[in-house]
Amino acid sequence: MKPTLLVLAAGMGSRYGALKQMDGVGPNNEAILDYSIYDAKRAGFGKVVFVIRKDFAENFEKINNSQRFGIDVEYVYQSLDKIPEGFTIPEGRQKPWGTAHAVLMAKDVIKEPFAAINADDFYGKEAYEVMAKYLMECEGKTGAYSMVAYKLGNTLSDFGTVSRGVCTQDSENYLQTIVERTSIAKTANGAEYMEGDKATALDLETLVSMNFFGFTPDFFSCTEEGFKKFLATDAQTNIKAEFFIPLMVNKQIESGNAKVKVLSSEAKWFGVTYKEDKPDVVNKILALIEQGVYPKQLW
Repeated sequence: MKPTLLVLAAGMGSRYGALKQMDGVGPNNEAILDYSIYDAKRAGFGKVVFVIRKDFAENFEKINNSQRFGIDVEYVYQSLDKIPEGFTIPEGRQKPWGTAHAVLMAKDVIKEPFAAINADDFYGKEAYEVMAKYLMECEGKTGAYSMVAYKLGNTLSDFGTVSRGVCTQDSENYLQTIVERTSIAKTANGAEYMEGDKATALDLETLVSMNFFGFTPDFFSCTEEGFKKFLATDAQTNIKAEFFIPLMVNKQIESGNAKVKVLSSEAKWFGVTYKEDKPDVVNKILALIEQGVYPKQLW
């Protein structure tokens, strides 16, 4: 069975200031997610599931569909009120629940190994190839997770701070820990992140997660239980707390229920965290077209 690609596209891109998942960066107004679908399709993925919000569903679905991509497409919807029975939304909560909650929205439509990506990140052709190959070997398994890691120095923005999952791995390339750092900035000597008032330096060679994970379907059940615990604890004390994918990945590693293979490739990441990042992305896409990696007309 071919693996599925789960595209997390429910965020509006608050720092970017627009619905960046649909913003054109290619010569024919292609969005970054167009290149993601193109890469996934040729790597061997058999279906795409988009996690979106109802308030922009009509426009999004009109543009991104099976007819256009030539691959099966389904939609699931993330909203604040999609929580387990017996729980209520804390007073004052407006922020979405986070990336692990977004993944959970697809539990009823994905029954095979799958990869989860951000809609607004460009991961590179090779990343989809190594992920598809690994997922195809995971059919029928449980706890066989994976991720594509990137060097921190290749993922920073010149225009503000970024959030990255800082990773450590063992000698066999299995993930040991992944820690979400939400305020990483470039410095004269490399990079640093802020935690409260304290700045900590980071090497530019540090491996980071860009939310390109591979999972076997058991990830849904453990995430469902993890979300209940999150709602009963963190969400009660902090109305801005988020339920991140790395949180669940760490818990599965710690419990011994899963191992996460760190997949290596020559793929280069880029993205548009801020509007000022866009011209660089446009130029990089054009360079890849000139190199023959992509046709000028994708669809």
